[in-house]
Amino acid sequence: MYLSRFLSLHALWVTVSSVMQHYPSVWGHYDVCKTQIYTEEGKVWDYMACQPEARDMIKYVKVTLDPPDITCGDPPETFCAMGNPYMCNNECDASTQELAHPPELMFDLEGRHPSTFWQSTTWKDYPKPLHVNITLSWNKTIELTDNIVITFESGRPDQMILEKSLDYGRTWQPYQYYATDCLDAFHMDPKSVRDLSQHTVLEIICTEEYSTGYMTNSKIIHFEIKDRFAFFAGPRLHNMASLYGQLDTTKKLRDFFTITDLRIRLLRPGTGEIYVDEQHLARYFYAISDIRVYGRCKCNLHATGCKEENKRLLCECEHNTTGPDCGKCKKNYQGRPWSPGSYLPIPKGTANICIPSISSIGTNVCDNELLHCQNGGTCINNVRCQCPPAYTGILCEKLKCERDPGGCSQNSGQGPISHRPLLLLTALLGATGLCVC
Repeated sequence: MYLSRFLSLHALWVTVSSVMQHYPSVWGHYDVCKTQIYTEEGKVWDYMACQPEARDMIKYVKVTLDPPDITCGDPPETFCAMGNPYMCNNECDASTQELAHPPELMFDLEGRHPSTFWQSTTWKDYPKPLHVNITLSWNKTIELTDNIVITFESGRPDQMILEKSLDYGRTWQPYQYYATDCLDAFHMDPKSVRDLSQHTVLEIICTEEYSTGYMTNSKIIHFEIKDRFAFFAGPRLHNMASLYGQLDTTKKLRDFFTITDLRIRLLRPGTGEIYVDEQHLARYFYAISDIRVYGRCKCNLHATGCKEENKRLLCECEHNTTGPDCGKCKKNYQGRPWSPGSYLPIPKGTANICIPSISSIGTNVCDNELLHCQNGGTCINNVRCQCPPAYTGILCEKLKCERDPGGCSQNSGQGPISHRPLLLLTALLGATGLCVC
């Protein structure tokens, strides 16, 4: 009986372990900004690098379409089912909820049947290009932690560019090109992420992997974040310490996974064939049912919390930092230049806290955190340290005997070479019959 129980538990453990391989525990590192520790001087704060938990960032996104009237339904129009140009009995009507396809349906809860989706107007103005820009804005710096996933209901586009901004949409850089024919569309040789390496991970590529056909099982487009992480952390991301080390020391790599905005540029709808069927242009349009973006607020390793306030994400800064990204030192804590935290050394990193300004000491002498009274002193109402008899100074950092003409001699009993503790120890041992020789 005991053997069978043991075997059952073992089987359960093997199953759990295999599942957990895909969720490395190291993702949970840097989730504490400070802890209290005990030293010879009493209880003090130990500071470490910290970052917020990754989350679904689509909950906080603002979407903008260009041109603004590109959504179907105003005026109402019919469109054909993908794959069957003769089934043109579908209607888009913005004035009827059941027939409307507004932009917010790109971000609603999935799983409903039939699927809800945003839809553009049809390609009725062919051969004029059907171009659409979908801009996702957070008004906050975001660090991506998982693949960007876009699900199309219309078939994947023949040509598309995913772009990113690091300055709130003022400038844009390409993230990846997508096409059925990369050479023809963008004058680029087709590649996939598997063709990259640690040394070429920042290369901007054109892929044909997500742009072929419009079968029902070919709806999804990826921008592969985790595959790029894997060049440093291993196939199952077990060695996150290696990735964190690279992110810490290579600014270009860290910036590559950092955004404030994303832009999806739809340049040519999926046709599924070489030539456009001009007799059935109502079959060509864009429709997106879901967009997924996972990441964390960038707080420069100075916060574990990120809250929404007035429809804006803000880091809940620690380490005496402040600002939307904890990007500067708080008032009265500018004793040295601000610096981001560091992932190194693994696993706690370096907090690089902001320290008090010299000019602020008069108003806040001690606080039991950064300005800790030394040598057993006690902080009284944050305005003074009550020092032990032998010590003086703002933070009890000096021996009183240092002010005497003779200095801290052996006879003063206050200097660091005082033999009083040794004499006391000798007397105690003598009382027990032991000898110090």
